[in-house]
Amino acid sequence: MNNLRSIFLVILSMLAFSLEDMFIKQLSVNIATGQVLLGLGIGSSLIFFMRARLMGDRILAPAAWRPMMLMRALSEGVAAMFFATALARVDISTVAAVFQTMPLVLTMAAAFFLHEQVGWRRWSAIGVGFAGVLLIIRPGLSGFEPDVMLVLGAVFAIAARDLITRRIDAAVSSNVVSLQGFLSLIITGVLMMVFSPRGLVAPTTPELAMFTGAILFGAAGYLGIVTAMRMGEASVVAPYRYTRLVFSMLAGVLVFGERPDLYTLLGSALIIGSGLYTFLREQRLVRRQARHLRSA
Repeated sequence: MNNLRSIFLVILSMLAFSLEDMFIKQLSVNIATGQVLLGLGIGSSLIFFMRARLMGDRILAPAAWRPMMLMRALSEGVAAMFFATALARVDISTVAAVFQTMPLVLTMAAAFFLHEQVGWRRWSAIGVGFAGVLLIIRPGLSGFEPDVMLVLGAVFAIAARDLITRRIDAAVSSNVVSLQGFLSLIITGVLMMVFSPRGLVAPTTPELAMFTGAILFGAAGYLGIVTAMRMGEASVVAPYRYTRLVFSMLAGVLVFGERPDLYTLLGSALIIGSGLYTFLREQRLVRRQARHLRSA
């Protein structure tokens, strides 16, 4: 029963994240990306600040402000900058498809920086996944969009964030970690505005509604995915993260009039297939190690 609830929560969370992305893309038409990040950072920081206070979390605990924690927040800010800029310039379906390389990049980064053992099967899956990225990006061809590379920048920044997360003090509350991440959006937004040719503008009433929607859906998606991963088994729940691509493609078609071509669809299939294989392979190795430890 917990797995079923967790799967349902993951799917709802991916829908929430897709709606957040949709609002960010719509807001970026008339509002500078830096101002969008600034608004999201302020609104989301308030939500997690209030959650931390209500749950009695120690926001100013020394462990929460060590260099490793600040490096994690910096990675979060860089990722948000790349991702939001990509959303403003590239089809939402393309952004979502390339973003699904996240598990592959994380596996590759863990092999290089944490010296985790990655066999030839998972390296092959990583290669297949990046072949899918090449199908979507098509470098050197007429359909090539340089701005898609911003998505890969976001993916690598998030991989750095997740690798750092493995090393931070487990005693630090998730609410405080999230608060730091959203505070980094405020700093990133301000810096982007300093160098942006577009100044601050007063949002219209519909734009304020979209800001509210992006903040609430983003917070709901985050809380939903955290709850789901704690309630259910990771091997059962995690693959349903790929539903985000389905929702984003639907938003692209219905809201923005996008028409993903055959290469984008084939590339997306390769990325998802290789990602699922990599995840399932990792889970199989974890179970094999657990059996070996029990029998030792």
